Amino acid sequence: MKKVLSIAGSDCSGGAGIQADLKTFSAHGVFGMSVIVSVVAENTSRVIDIQDITPDMIEKQIDAVFEDIEVDAVKIGMLSTPECMKAVAKKLLQYKPQNVVIDPVMYAKNGCPLMNPTAVSTLIDTVIPLADVLTPNIPEAEKIADMQISTVSDMEAAARKIYAMGCKAIVVKGGHHIGNAVDVLFDGENFYHFETSRIDTKNTHGTGCTFSSAIASQLAKGKSVPLAVESAKAYVTMAIEHSLAIGKGCGPTHHFYELYQHGLSKE
Repeated sequence: MKKVLSIAGSDCSGGAGIQADLKTFSAHGVFGMSVIVSVVAENTSRVIDIQDITPDMIEKQIDAVFEDIEVDAVKIGMLSTPECMKAVAKKLLQYKPQNVVIDPVMYAKNGCPLMNPTAVSTLIDTVIPLADVLTPNIPEAEKIADMQISTVSDMEAAARKIYAMGCKAIVVKGGHHIGNAVDVLFDGENFYHFETSRIDTKNTHGTGCTFSSAIASQLAKGKSVPLAVESAKAYVTMAIEHSLAIGKGCGPTHHFYELYQHGLSKE
């Protein structure tokens, strides 16, 4: 069985963060592990508070996994402070894992900030160059690329600009764009567009976490980046189509719908 590690924040409401990552890993038939970098008191409506884990403890959690278990892919989510980013980057450079997928989480689905604004420069200098695949949404891509994104052409321009910061591939997610949901992948040579009809639902809590974790799972299983992104797009679309009206705000997606309906895939 392939083994995938999530380094991210904990969402006590279960729809995003580490909890969404582990559900996604399980749905893809890979063994999930976790390093918690922040404990987030949040629900479907708001973020109440964040308590960051110390950099030393973050490093020790990463050591505990890598000294014992072979890791086939790493998904990195919420990194709220420069100190946290530097701790994670230090260990990635030490262990040099394959298939690093980084979701540069800046905001919760309800708009509450999850990254200290002063940390963006550290993200660009320290974290982005370690990504095999970077998965910003449009607001995050605008912040990183320091430009406004209004069209698919803008998404491509931002992808080029962020790719030049050192990542090996980037997917600019179009969930915040008007019209169909178009994601733009750039691998340094080619652009790929992945388009689906927009689903009329407010229940999209944790979709970014789920998408990046699905990409990591598919890379761990040996798929190329374009095929991994294509499969992850199909998976997260399914999860949104069958999303759950849980909570008073933006409910979670249904990570296990296909499993409940059809059992484990023979893929």
